[in-house]
Amino acid sequence: MEPGLTTAVLCVVGGGIAAQVLAARLRIPAIVLLLGFGFLVGPILGLLHPTRDFGENLRPLIGLAVAIVVFEGGLALDFRELRASGEGVLRLTAFALPVNFVLGTVAAHLVGGMMWGPAAVFGAILVVTGPTVILPLLRHARLERRSAAFLKWEAIINDPVGAILTAVVIEILVGVPHQAGENPVVALTLHLAEGVMVAVALGVGSAFLVAWAFRRDLVSETLKTPVLLALALIAYVVPNLFMHEAGLIGATVFGIALANRHLPGIAELRRFKEALVVLLVSCLFVALTADLDLGVLGKLSLPIIGLTAAIVFLVRPVATWLATLNSDLSRRERIFVGWIGPRGIVAAAVAGVAGPRLTEAGYPGGDLIQPTVFAVIVATVILHGFSLGPLSRRLGLSAAAESQRLAVVGACPWATAMVVALHRAGVPVILIDTYPGALHAAQETGVPTLQAELLSRHAEEGLADHPPDHLLAATRDELYNALVCARLAPEIGRERVYQLAPSADHLLHEDTGVSRDARGKVLGAGRTDFDTLAEHHDAGWQFEVVTAQSASKSDAIRLLIIKPDGAVEFISVDHEEATIEAGDRLLTYARPNHSRHESAAMHALATA
Repeated sequence: MEPGLTTAVLCVVGGGIAAQVLAARLRIPAIVLLLGFGFLVGPILGLLHPTRDFGENLRPLIGLAVAIVVFEGGLALDFRELRASGEGVLRLTAFALPVNFVLGTVAAHLVGGMMWGPAAVFGAILVVTGPTVILPLLRHARLERRSAAFLKWEAIINDPVGAILTAVVIEILVGVPHQAGENPVVALTLHLAEGVMVAVALGVGSAFLVAWAFRRDLVSETLKTPVLLALALIAYVVPNLFMHEAGLIGATVFGIALANRHLPGIAELRRFKEALVVLLVSCLFVALTADLDLGVLGKLSLPIIGLTAAIVFLVRPVATWLATLNSDLSRRERIFVGWIGPRGIVAAAVAGVAGPRLTEAGYPGGDLIQPTVFAVIVATVILHGFSLGPLSRRLGLSAAAESQRLAVVGACPWATAMVVALHRAGVPVILIDTYPGALHAAQETGVPTLQAELLSRHAEEGLADHPPDHLLAATRDELYNALVCARLAPEIGRERVYQLAPSADHLLHEDTGVSRDARGKVLGAGRTDFDTLAEHHDAGWQFEVVTAQSASKSDAIRLLIIKPDGAVEFISVDHEEATIEAGDRLLTYARPNHSRHESAAMHALATA
């Protein structure tokens, strides 16, 4: 590999992932760091010039990467969840999207000075709101469920639709020449219909083929992911032979159709593709930003800056407000959704392909599309990313405090008492059980509950907008506890799922016991199996949240550390002994003579 190409790959892959990790630690939008890194190694330092380093293969590689990104976006679009999201999602997609397109096109022409052709492409690109930006922001902001659903589903739907709309507009502008004497409108319509029909047929057909083969066990588990990726790329490449950019339609339709086939095991495959998309998004943003020309950036004149401001402060709010007139959205929700609309990777990638195509076709101003779209991306990511949390709290749309949320599975009497103690101490907690009667005591004290089988789709939907940060499986069934932890570990984090200690110590043996891959961490450092905890409860033991100083004088069982910033840390034999610092509080389980007088009343209430 040549030194230039080696440096390029190192910058794109290594720098992109490093930016993702740093952004996660700093709890800021990753795209901010990706864009900054791309500018640094590209236009500023000149270490990376993708067009020079990758040559003529750059654009095809970008197209293939975008195909996988939109395919993964389509996999997240389940029509059952869409129908459950209410009228607001329909208004923000079917109504707001065309209004955004029209207003964005007009703004690009009148404010940005673009010709109508490039202006229409610009307007089509910016109807999207990127889920790769929105979803991480929602996880951090903790919005109430309704507002979170609006933003989430708008982003998931508009991302592929915006790519499809851009492909159609580009094909109208630079489509294949019609034959002499042939009606251009008819010829172009037939050409578009041919490309779209091939893309839709290939996408839907691939989904049915996958469902047929997977359900008959014709594809081994190790080959399922490669098969899906290969078909997604085929669904992208083949339609492009009939119409430029029709492949985005094929890849998106394939993802949507496959998501609604509800295949067993698709969640595990989706998680792998989510990780792959993170890698691709990182590489794409770094490469596309580094490929910007300082000379072109110098063309970001006052009209282009004015266009960026118009898109952020005028087009999105007005389009949202018009689309949601006489809807069931409240005034606060309309203000919030009208402001929050960061653009993401599809806008950047499609702009990187659309601009050169328009320039090659002889449209003046085509070279301004990519830097202008990047200006909008930077503006929206910074303004919307950093204002989402404060604005949601100001409008009363924030669902919870910044403290980490704990889900406890199993509403037995002692678990209910524990959850009540944590709830009264200000720790966000939810109690989950399949039997409604078991949740009654917790509900009377105001503890949030969920009646559902945790591994069911109902529970997945109930926790989707506000997933827990930690989980404790506290049922009597040790194997079920292990199953719950193993199933949710990839989503919550393997270091954040816990279960009760097994009744037999040998099950924890390093060699002969249950593998850590198949269970969660064990709660506590002593005898914390279900029967022991239940016996203590019957004997009158009480759960208390006490200061670190008080806990040091007690021989009570210590289960959980609550940090001053709301973070929680379990005590477990599966990791190093936790450090208890001044200002920490502890959840303890103590004999009656170690409890405070008011604990008896709490115990009676929790077990009533």
